[in-house]
Amino acid sequence: MNKFDIIIIGAGASGVFLSLELTKIPNSATVLMLDKGAPLEKRQCPIKMGKTETCIRCNPCHIMSGYGGAGTLSDGKYNITTEFGGDLHAYVGVDAAMDLMEYVDSVLCDMGGSEAKLYNSASSELKRLALQNNLKMLDAKIRHLGTDRNVEILGRIYDYTKDRIDIRFYTTITDVELLDDGTFKITTEKGEEFFGDNVVMASGRSGSKWNGEVCEKLGVNQKSNRVDIGVRVELPAEIFKHITDQVYESKLVYKTDKYNDMVRTFCMNPYGEVVTENTNGIVTVNGHSYADPSLRTENTNFALLVSNNFTEPFEDSNEYGESIARLSNMLGGGVLLQRFGDLVKGRRSSDRRMAKSFTRPTLKATPGDLSLVIPKRQLDNIIEMIYALDKIAPGTANEDTLLYGVEVKFYNSKVEVDNNLETRIKNFYVLGDGSGVTHSLSQASASGVLVGRILAEKYRNLLR
Repeated sequence: MNKFDIIIIGAGASGVFLSLELTKIPNSATVLMLDKGAPLEKRQCPIKMGKTETCIRCNPCHIMSGYGGAGTLSDGKYNITTEFGGDLHAYVGVDAAMDLMEYVDSVLCDMGGSEAKLYNSASSELKRLALQNNLKMLDAKIRHLGTDRNVEILGRIYDYTKDRIDIRFYTTITDVELLDDGTFKITTEKGEEFFGDNVVMASGRSGSKWNGEVCEKLGVNQKSNRVDIGVRVELPAEIFKHITDQVYESKLVYKTDKYNDMVRTFCMNPYGEVVTENTNGIVTVNGHSYADPSLRTENTNFALLVSNNFTEPFEDSNEYGESIARLSNMLGGGVLLQRFGDLVKGRRSSDRRMAKSFTRPTLKATPGDLSLVIPKRQLDNIIEMIYALDKIAPGTANEDTLLYGVEVKFYNSKVEVDNNLETRIKNFYVLGDGSGVTHSLSQASASGVLVGRILAEKYRNLLR
């Protein structure tokens, strides 16, 4: 059967929780989920399997695509907050957004996450220390599952939904059409055709570029969004231990003196490892950490990101970020690595200098010079932020602090949707990180819950 009531494009966080709600709530809808990546048990990065030391650009990338999306092999960190991670609250209200994220947390706990500690970053002492040094610590409740536990939970969600939802992997979609009768036609790379009364675009961050192309073709309005460019910092875990032991992830924001730009920490991974990602053939960097103590490293890593918003006539913020990442790939054959001491002294890191480093890198990367890749303004901001962090975590600005580049967070142009995340085209929904509305696991999952409940209600009264 190629005709379905609901077609979900993408099996990332928003798609997974959408399918979960459609399974939990009694309704008559026939549902198809399509994803270009692999099923959960097949998502095995060659680097993690020890088959290679550097990214070989698998297509699709097992880190970015497949069941659970880019969040599957991440460190499983769910930030329950409206202070960062997206703008879902602007559509449904702060209270409703928080309720949806709390519900996501309850599901994760029911599925095996209850043993994971729930942190709270609203520590008055740490906030005071940050403010005394011109840093702002944002409030959030944080559930850290760890990559290993996160995969187990997603496996249980898949088992719960697989008999209700028709899920097909290794399926790349080439076209989405709106037919004259109001139904949608989905065409795949293999020439398959599927028809649906409702289509939900849940393509995630890795599919944001394609998502924008589909919306443009269908005449759905979009607003230019931002791209975040920066580095992944790696240093001995002891330096941030007094912070990470209390709040796990400290979301710190700093306004630079030189440019008055905002720099922020992102995705902090105590005792974690630095990893690569492949987005549209471009290798960038990220970080993971685990719940199992035996898998922990001696280092903590986190990103320092500078947000870039553009005005007319330039609109393609993603292309700007991609061009910088391509330059890094061209110079380093992938990810570049530099000691902070070498960066501020204006010299490239070399194999000889790296061999003397007290901080041992967790990712094999090419020693080089990030100043040849990252624009001066962003690099100045990052250096200033490192010195600011050094005041609350002495040792951050050590010579042997490692900087991996580049880390880029691509955001789709913000799609124009209503409070139900439905576009101007009836029955055409766009949600998750691919919509530009959410930028985190918690908010993306919450958006899936929201639309899942809406569609379940639509077909509740049609139970056969």
